[in-house]
Amino acid sequence: MVDNQIIVIGAGVGGLAAAIRLAHAGARVSLYESASTPGGKMRCLPSAAGPVDAGPTVLTMRSVSDALFRDVDARMQDYVTLEAEPLLARHFWPDGSRLDLFSDHDASVDAVRAFAGARAAHEFTRFSDRARALFDAFEAPMMQSVAPTPWAMAKVVLRNPRLIASMAPGRTLAAQLARDFTDPRLRQLFGRYATYVGGSPYAAPALLALIWRAEAAGVWRVQGGMHALAEGLAKLAKSKDVALRYDASVTRIATTGGRVSGIELADGSRIAADTVVFNGDPRALSHGVLGTDTLGAVPPQATEPRSLSAEVWAFAATPDGADLAHHNVFFGRDPTTEFIPIARGDVPVDPTIYVCAQDRGSGRTPPQTERFEIIVNASAGSAEQEFPPCHQRTFQTLADRGLSFTPTPGPDALTTPQGFDRLFPASAGALYGRSPDATMAAFARPTARTAVPGLYLAGGGAHPGAGVPMATLSGQHAAATILSDRTSTSPSRRTDMPGGMSTGSATMVGTPSRSSGS
Repeated sequence: MVDNQIIVIGAGVGGLAAAIRLAHAGARVSLYESASTPGGKMRCLPSAAGPVDAGPTVLTMRSVSDALFRDVDARMQDYVTLEAEPLLARHFWPDGSRLDLFSDHDASVDAVRAFAGARAAHEFTRFSDRARALFDAFEAPMMQSVAPTPWAMAKVVLRNPRLIASMAPGRTLAAQLARDFTDPRLRQLFGRYATYVGGSPYAAPALLALIWRAEAAGVWRVQGGMHALAEGLAKLAKSKDVALRYDASVTRIATTGGRVSGIELADGSRIAADTVVFNGDPRALSHGVLGTDTLGAVPPQATEPRSLSAEVWAFAATPDGADLAHHNVFFGRDPTTEFIPIARGDVPVDPTIYVCAQDRGSGRTPPQTERFEIIVNASAGSAEQEFPPCHQRTFQTLADRGLSFTPTPGPDALTTPQGFDRLFPASAGALYGRSPDATMAAFARPTARTAVPGLYLAGGGAHPGAGVPMATLSGQHAAATILSDRTSTSPSRRTDMPGGMSTGSATMVGTPSRSSGS
């Protein structure tokens, strides 16, 4: 491999995965992260009970993470400790009903039968079979593919025409669930899976039912919190001689002759590189956050419209009331009162609220003061909300549904859509990149290779999308694309940025987050 340096901007999961794979392949890799710790959206906040997750709360599709370690001759258990959680989630409704779902399919069938009767259990089995068929059919040509195409998807369907009925083309997830389930509570529950990738069940395609299969196949807690996974990946990167530069904000990606030639830091330092991986929201490029040289790297339609945002609370308290599992969902009475206002850019009226009780789980006894992350869906780009209505919307609603906390958290525990936009500039607070709410949305998302030679993408805003396993795959795709491009074209001679650029590292200064991504 050519000895020209590869720079990765952002120590989110996608950036770390790309850096690890490239370094293992023999590249000289430097990673620049504006924050003081790795993780991007996989972040944590301090609390009276210790660090509490303030980003992703669950690891699914474990095989993707296992593959990352295995492919670079490492073992995941040497860097991260995972604990299987047989109880996927506990679901609460305002009428007092409750349903637990499990990684064991038969246990879930029994639970659904006890919850809503034999017909509902049959409908659940049929839905699960359909979700499995969709996931198995499209994992390879969509998620695992570097650059999926509609034709590749069509070939899968041509080989198995029965998939057409399962895909329900032209139908939204909510519309299909209305056919799948008689009980409106089960429609509401499985419609929620559209939000896993930032969509609304009333606009997302029915194909997104396959997300249920990803979770039903198993969920894992990370010992020490999800941020421990980011720390483990950073440790693996360091073992592969990746140069990790924290508190180093990149302000510009420079080009010479139309192709990447390096980066510039907030302190004015310039670092030469013929290849850059941007692990941030791709929308930042077209909005000039990284300078004007890369404005045309990603077309606007690849980043618009935006996905959901959220109001996220991370705090420690003593709970009272509802019997909590590790993952808990408190549903509102009518999901339309959540998603219709959000689609208009307004706040939800009666939102579903997700509660992660970080210190709970199968076989665990929680301490008196526990750590919690609470997520309420919100519109990206919505107007700044004052603290009191945000607090009321979350904690009074939970109290009305049987769960209270002592003490309730203050403003420092809350991150709003506007806060996420400040953390991840030009994201508009959207946590999942481009919205999945269209039939062909999966093909509109940007892939690893951009229109600027030498500039590549990784992270939840790039293909194959949001979530820890998808961001991990995006890093794999970025690394594979770079290695392919380097072996199929003549190596470019290293050039200097105008004004001169060093080829080594530089002293960096901390600035507000600019480059973090998932």
